[in-house]
Amino acid sequence: MMRTIQNIMGYKAQGKSIVVLTAADYLTAQILDQAGIDIILVGDSLAMVTLGYSTTLPVTLDDMVHHAKAVRRGVENALVVVDLPFLSYQVDAEQAIASAGRIIKETGAQAVKVEGGYPKMLDTVTQLVNVGIPVMGHVGLTPQSVHQLGGFRRQGTSPEAGAAILEQAIALEQAGAFAIVLEHIPSPLAYQVTQTLTIPTIGIGAGEKCDGQVLVTADLLGLSIWH
Repeated sequence: MMRTIQNIMGYKAQGKSIVVLTAADYLTAQILDQAGIDIILVGDSLAMVTLGYSTTLPVTLDDMVHHAKAVRRGVENALVVVDLPFLSYQVDAEQAIASAGRIIKETGAQAVKVEGGYPKMLDTVTQLVNVGIPVMGHVGLTPQSVHQLGGFRRQGTSPEAGAAILEQAIALEQAGAFAIVLEHIPSPLAYQVTQTLTIPTIGIGAGEKCDGQVLVTADLLGLSIWH
């Protein structure tokens, strides 16, 4: 039975851990789906893992649609979420709606993921939700901002930075996000965010106190050259 946004949001109240893995092709998606994974993320990490780029920035909307179509064909039960790639949604809400709408219409995915919790992005999330497109948020280390952040560094390590991440997460929930990825932040901060929000948190490099965990499947299997 296909998981829904409501199922995923309900897992938090039930105390059920949410399992998220990435896929960029039909076979991997089929294997993950049959294994009972809750959410299959077509992440822009495919830029690095599948296409060989050094960052996620070069991947295009066409790339994401192409791979998401293949993934969706392999899935019967998991919720499929697709990353909006760099500069396909940051200009304004109109651009974001066009990009996200294309993903939902052409791929059959159920939701999109965006990075950041700054005011303009909060408005974009609200407008996406208002037109019927479910949105997963993402705060902490946001790879599409890798140059601005000075590399893939842990975020939220000072009291001020931690408070800002908590504020962004709260604002994303208020904007209508159904879940939020917390990436590469201290475990106590991730726990504080998780306890504060009523929507699920999905951690990656954020400790074990989140409502769920996400990993890049190639990393989980030790297929990456970084292992």
